[in-house]
Amino acid sequence: MKETQNAIAITTDVALPFTTTLLPIMGVVFVAFLVIGMAMPVLPLHVHDGLGFGPFVVGLVAGSQFAASLISRPWAGHFSDARGAKHGVVAGLLAAAAAGLLYLLSFGCSGSPLISVAILLSGRALLGGAESFIITAAVSWGLALAHSRNTGKVIAWVGSAMFAAFAIGAPAGSALYVAYGFAAISLATTLAPLAVLPLVALLPAVALVKHTHTSLVEVIGAVWLPGLGSALGSVGFGAVTTFVALLFARRGWANGWSAYTAYAVAFILARVFFSHLADKIGGAKVALACAAIEAVGQALIWLAVHPEIALAGAALTGFGFSLVYPGFGVEAVRRVPAQSRGLAMGAYTAFLDVAQGLASPALGLIAAGSRLNALFLVSSATVLCASLVAWWLIAHPITMEGAHQ
Repeated sequence: MKETQNAIAITTDVALPFTTTLLPIMGVVFVAFLVIGMAMPVLPLHVHDGLGFGPFVVGLVAGSQFAASLISRPWAGHFSDARGAKHGVVAGLLAAAAAGLLYLLSFGCSGSPLISVAILLSGRALLGGAESFIITAAVSWGLALAHSRNTGKVIAWVGSAMFAAFAIGAPAGSALYVAYGFAAISLATTLAPLAVLPLVALLPAVALVKHTHTSLVEVIGAVWLPGLGSALGSVGFGAVTTFVALLFARRGWANGWSAYTAYAVAFILARVFFSHLADKIGGAKVALACAAIEAVGQALIWLAVHPEIALAGAALTGFGFSLVYPGFGVEAVRRVPAQSRGLAMGAYTAFLDVAQGLASPALGLIAAGSRLNALFLVSSATVLCASLVAWWLIAHPITMEGAHQ
């Protein structure tokens, strides 16, 4: 009872300042996702050059993580609502470390490419589940500590920590890969999540107040439209993270990791300076404009004849997608009771996982059947459809009855 009372006190308007409250959670997310960022520019090259597989298998390996995230999102949301966000983060970190062990086992079987890639697929799947638990629980944790008027900022700031990890992890992973091979990436994936566990132990748990159970079907029915918009908008993210390194390699352009960094830096800057807009003017309006910006970025990568143009396209993609996810996220959270925010974020983000699980292999097939840059044109057209979803949400606003309090 005492823990529950403390939790209620934490979530009142006299709670710690917003920044002070979120920074430790952002630190945990940063370290946890650093290993994913390290693998981004490396994994496609390892599967393609090291194991000898084509673009479709590269997309399949990348997509397996998102497919596993999809399956685990509702579980992660339920777990966070029922057991507490802190427990959800811990479970995710332990699973991520186990995924690193599978990476190591896969590397040890490199002499048998089929066995190696099968183990790697398992590791990616486990890492997808880990990512689901970590980010779903972290956002739920932040929402529990912050006032409801900061919903968009919580989603944006926690996501910024994730993409800061991508920005730093990409060059670090490339350097490790060149110097020590895929074994170094595997070892880092194992150790980094374990290193952050002491920080999690120091953070206060937020017990959950008993509430009426909200079914997954009800939550999906409430958030499916914002989720669809986020899913369409995420295709540009998947195209950059999975295939831009291969595009640089095929064109003979050096430093393919720089596209990930350009993407992530623009992403973070947009969230630092504009994360308040979704709460202030409406998530759908922000999502509409930013999806259009992201689509332009993808079109630039498609048209790029010089690496600088591709870098500009990656940066515009990052800037646009940065606020597409929290923009639609604000619309999603407004449609469910506050007590179900963990499940709501899990269900909402599951739509993104569907898009990534299907889009990465599909874009790989497009690349295998035509020029590699053609997939970025397809991605650009898909992202534009997210603007249409945002426009529909603007034209059909929800009433505030039952909205997030």
